[in-house]
Amino acid sequence: MRHPSDTRYHPVAGFPGLSRRALLGAACGAALLTALPAQAARGDERASGLPLLDPLPQGAPDRTLFAPQEQRYAPYLVILAPMANEIEDADPATYGWFTGGWWRTPTVPYNARIQEHVYTLSWFYAHPRPWNPYAGDAALLARLDAALQHYLRLQHDDGSWPEYRPTEHSRAATGFGLGYLSKTLQNLHTVGALPERQTEIRTTLRKAMGWFLDPANTTVWVKPLQFANQHIAGLAGATLSLQLDPDPALQERLAERVAFIGSHGQSPQGFFYEPRGMDIGYNFEVMLPDMAEIYHLTGEPTMLSMARKFATWFGYNLVREPDGSGWFTNVAASARTSIRALDDVMHDPDRTHLGSLFVPEAPELAGFFTAGEDRAAARAAWAADPMPVPALNRGNTSPRIIAHVPYGEAFPTRAEKKAAISELPYLRQDNFVELRRDGGQDFLFIRRPNLYLGTFFGQRATSLVRAGLSFLWHPDAGMVVYSLNGDAGCWATELADGRLDADGDLTAEYFTGAATARPWTGEDLSPDEPFGIRYRTPDSAVTTDVTVTRQTVRRVVTAHSPGSEQIPLVIHPSDKVTFTDGTEAAYGKATTAPADGLTLRRGNTTILIRWDAMRTASLTGGSTTYLRDGARRTHMLRIPHPGALRLTITFS
Repeated sequence: MRHPSDTRYHPVAGFPGLSRRALLGAACGAALLTALPAQAARGDERASGLPLLDPLPQGAPDRTLFAPQEQRYAPYLVILAPMANEIEDADPATYGWFTGGWWRTPTVPYNARIQEHVYTLSWFYAHPRPWNPYAGDAALLARLDAALQHYLRLQHDDGSWPEYRPTEHSRAATGFGLGYLSKTLQNLHTVGALPERQTEIRTTLRKAMGWFLDPANTTVWVKPLQFANQHIAGLAGATLSLQLDPDPALQERLAERVAFIGSHGQSPQGFFYEPRGMDIGYNFEVMLPDMAEIYHLTGEPTMLSMARKFATWFGYNLVREPDGSGWFTNVAASARTSIRALDDVMHDPDRTHLGSLFVPEAPELAGFFTAGEDRAAARAAWAADPMPVPALNRGNTSPRIIAHVPYGEAFPTRAEKKAAISELPYLRQDNFVELRRDGGQDFLFIRRPNLYLGTFFGQRATSLVRAGLSFLWHPDAGMVVYSLNGDAGCWATELADGRLDADGDLTAEYFTGAATARPWTGEDLSPDEPFGIRYRTPDSAVTTDVTVTRQTVRRVVTAHSPGSEQIPLVIHPSDKVTFTDGTEAAYGKATTAPADGLTLRRGNTTILIRWDAMRTASLTGGSTTYLRDGARRTHMLRIPHPGALRLTITFS
């Protein structure tokens, strides 16, 4: 057990590190169990007409009965009977398949990932709670057994599972399957249920580990390494599996693979490869929590070292709003998901919370997690809410949400969080140029006294990434310009044919002084010395010169055809936005004006956006909102030009 002296860490019954009290509780819970019907226990013989789970009693679940850390079970309790009752029990070919479309697509019988909810069924069966009427329920156990039969039948002879095709040998399905099946085995073992099926699961897990941990298996260990979250999921599952059922040879192979991913799964710059670039969602919500699981189970120092390196990288890519409401993420450079903002207080379901186990020994991560006092207040409010617990929507469930609960948490205090935030590079310093390079990718961050600018250039990891200028932030006004990935809107030059320069690989050069004065060699610059960037499309259809000074970003665009500048402005309801012709732009409404600029006033900050000639500019009404309050909204500013444009954004 990690951090035994940390009072914020609370292990829960049924997992490694469980207390004597937890063991006694599990023993008492076992007394509640009823025998499994013989027809459902005979190997793979199909049971005819599995019993149905009773619906929850009227008014259940009672919010006040849940321990604070277990509140996240409540919405899964609401859907447990509907989900379990839809398990196929009539067709011998698909007997045991979760048919309801609750988790993962495609919703087809050969997709092994759909069966990961066996963990959900096993947890509710094995854990008596005042609010859990299904502990020891014979119908639940019969349907769990059927689901396990289907899951185990899907395994290929080599130990892998399919996901998108019946013949596929899927790294993801096998990696995540190792985790959910090992946790299911642990639940069954805790209460002595389905002993024969437990033996089958042990055999299944060993086969899966033999396939997944084999360094010669190029389906898993492709070089260069990609989709690191899938690898770490398999290693976490193997870690638990081998604690439940030790095997020296597999343990040795696991240790070697853990060292391998420490060397090859993380960029020297700190992000985890998805596939060869960074991704906010997979890095923070999937990879880091699974690393924390391994660290919790073993104290493996490689995991702690990786977490600390990631914290440094994250410190440049999560940009905090001055009012403390939360963070904008550097989503334009994210290769797989579009996690745009993270609230300062993250309510359940919070996919990141297991990563907090690193905080006691990696306090630099503390700023990114909800403070313990705030989480406690949110949980108290949930318990006091008189409304019924809402059911989860089909397709929007995840066994991951509840699988992490038993490992506990180690949220920082408000004071610890505040201290970590104050050490973020762009808050601790008001002047730097930070270039982080990896594999033909340039992540450039520029801090000046009145602005913080993030950019991305080079080879995009996926077509979702948008290149160029990613975000522009002011220390008092917060985020002002914010690019999204995909087709949601980014800072770019749009050509007459609709092509965006940001929708491709952009080659960049860096200069000190004016945009092309002299090449920058990485030296520190004074805040009064301009920094220049020149970047172009591969066919040179668009060339852009950017000059950054203490309080100004200047863009000079040269294109081979007419086009338009598009700038995604983040606007608040209280902002005052006025075009230079006097036209006022109302929040949430589209506006068009003949002008050579606009002025945005936010609190004591004035942002002047000016361009080189009178043009009919437009500002969309905005649809994308950020953070829980929903107040910040993107309004896309578009400025047409004949193929050349000079534009400045100045903070005053």
